[in-house]
Amino acid sequence: MIPQNYLEKVYAGFLGMNIGIRLGAPVEPTIWTYSRIRDTYGEITDYVKDYKNFAADDDVNGPVYFLRALYDDAVDRPLEPQDVARAWLNYAREGVGMFWWGGYGISTEHTAYLNLKKGVPAPQSGSIQQNGKTIAEQIGGQIFIDTWGLVNPCNIKRAADYGQAPASVSHDREGIWGASFFCACISKAFESSDIFEVIHAGLTQIPADSTYAAVVNTVLSFHKEHPDDWRACYDLLVRDWGYDKYSGACHIIPNAGVCALAMSYGAGDFARTIEIATMCGWDTDCNAGNVGTVLGVLCGIDALPERYRAPINDGIVLSGISGSLNILDIPTYACEMARLGYRIDGQNLPEYLQPHGKPGEIYFDFELPGSTHNFRISNSFFCRTKHSDTVSYSGKGSLQILVDRMVRGDQCKLYYKPFFRRDEFSDERYSPVFSPTVYPGQTVSMKLYLDQWNGWETIGIAPYVRSMSDKKEHLQGYIKLVQEQWIDVTFIIPQVDGDLIDEVGIVIEGYSPSKAKTLGMIYLDDFTITGKSDYFISIQKQRKEFGTITPFSTDHGAWTIDDGKLSLMRCEPSFAYTGCYYAKDYDICSTVTPINGENHFLLIRAQGAMRCYAAGLGEHGKAVIYKNDFGFQKLAETDFQWEFGKSYELRLEAVGSEITLFLNGNPILGIHDTSFEYGMYGCGSLTMGRTLYGDFSFREI
Repeated sequence: MIPQNYLEKVYAGFLGMNIGIRLGAPVEPTIWTYSRIRDTYGEITDYVKDYKNFAADDDVNGPVYFLRALYDDAVDRPLEPQDVARAWLNYAREGVGMFWWGGYGISTEHTAYLNLKKGVPAPQSGSIQQNGKTIAEQIGGQIFIDTWGLVNPCNIKRAADYGQAPASVSHDREGIWGASFFCACISKAFESSDIFEVIHAGLTQIPADSTYAAVVNTVLSFHKEHPDDWRACYDLLVRDWGYDKYSGACHIIPNAGVCALAMSYGAGDFARTIEIATMCGWDTDCNAGNVGTVLGVLCGIDALPERYRAPINDGIVLSGISGSLNILDIPTYACEMARLGYRIDGQNLPEYLQPHGKPGEIYFDFELPGSTHNFRISNSFFCRTKHSDTVSYSGKGSLQILVDRMVRGDQCKLYYKPFFRRDEFSDERYSPVFSPTVYPGQTVSMKLYLDQWNGWETIGIAPYVRSMSDKKEHLQGYIKLVQEQWIDVTFIIPQVDGDLIDEVGIVIEGYSPSKAKTLGMIYLDDFTITGKSDYFISIQKQRKEFGTITPFSTDHGAWTIDDGKLSLMRCEPSFAYTGCYYAKDYDICSTVTPINGENHFLLIRAQGAMRCYAAGLGEHGKAVIYKNDFGFQKLAETDFQWEFGKSYELRLEAVGSEITLFLNGNPILGIHDTSFEYGMYGCGSLTMGRTLYGDFSFREI
């Protein structure tokens, strides 16, 4: 039975996972041994490193992207390993991001991916028979599965089964037992407040004679005799279950011992549990992330300390193939997972979980406790933000902005980040890439309430967006707020001359003189960005960052900007993707110049590396339309004698089930196909060669 506080528990669990990952990541490399962590940081009680923004991590990439098998294939039937295998192939850019590409026979995930690419199906792709025991029993079996537990509350058997299927894509035996164990623990945590009851529930779902069960039981027995000395328990693990006992880069068994130790000695306290997991060393971000999910669900949202929660600020980034999906709002994603939980359980959605509007649009309602939806401020001297559960336009929550002693001319921006640049990160871990989540033509709407305590003049605001390359703030006119009254602020995002938008929000300005400084609260609620977009991308304004060209997510090929054009040189199938992942009916246009090679395509309704329509200049003087559905199939062609070095205006349109290719303004080829109803757009080629692409225009129909 799904619990009444299910959504809030999912939110706490996913936040807990990301807090654990962020805490453990700085001390993950092998150089950070247990003793070095102890001698450097002593007792860890907070993040040990500050980040501008925390870059992508494999421990969250997998849980988010592999869960998409429930949208793509296992929609109305039980999950199968091959469903998740298809998600691996569809959402990863080969060799970049997602997980550790450490080499075939070294990295379990890299090995499994290449097996899948060569046609080895799951679960054989991760089996001991295929890859050997060492590869099959590394830690990845349990680090990519937290979300499968979150969508299966209070049903440990089903949760364990749903964990086992994804884990078997890349792992076997002990690797699979780790997945089943943790998914069962997460599921049990929805209905228990006792961490030991949760651990024992996990043990019921794995073989009693497994090594995994043995190390967990060893920890439980030691804890019973020595309940106050976790470091002594760690010494036991090093002596009897340490890395020296198991081969491979990062074996699951020593880390399973650390997870059991952290949960036991953490005694049901969220912070203490993730801190112990981190202080133990070994695979710190994986272990702290796994136990963070369990304890987040078990303890609930109020048990997540503000010192850990505030830097997360409800936002994470990923490094899959979709630049727009890579910008993830945690409250929105918690609602997605909760809907999946109801679907799997065969129950109707409660009214509060009914989706708002269209997928891909922005709906921030601040209903979850403490939620901030990753809103930021530009000047913490003048303004501070926090969640409010006392003032709201609708529902029970809003974002509270303290305006602290501003005078005439003082300004502070409150904004949402729909796009990121490289200089906004401290490192390039797992190479995140981004496409904006908002565009010109869309409508921004928000509700604002003023509770001003001091000042001769009422606080004023100006809605704005900022363009990426020139950092220009496009103001939409100043508005004076109204004391103790909700007002609606709405504007259409303007054209930004081919640039990208990387901030959307309001500029807050004090109008009072210094004798009567402005002091008070502004409340923000029901922030939405909706409607059809209409824009173009100027290639000359883009940058090469994270190994790609903004705002494209590239998969193979050498991509550069050449005299204001996007240049693709390749020796194999190579593609670039951008735009909203859920865009439905639209057209795209670009000037395409074939330099050499047999085909030069635009893409439309691309749902990943393995699903899209591609159309353009084909081999032997043809115009062609292909469909990629885990393999390219030519659907239509016609004669068109194109020439190398000559530029052609290609426009590709998708409306309903009709896909139409236009060349130099004229419809030249069309198909009727119902395979893909939405997706990104982009460009690329199936064959060796070189192509130049001009600016891209996009228009929703």
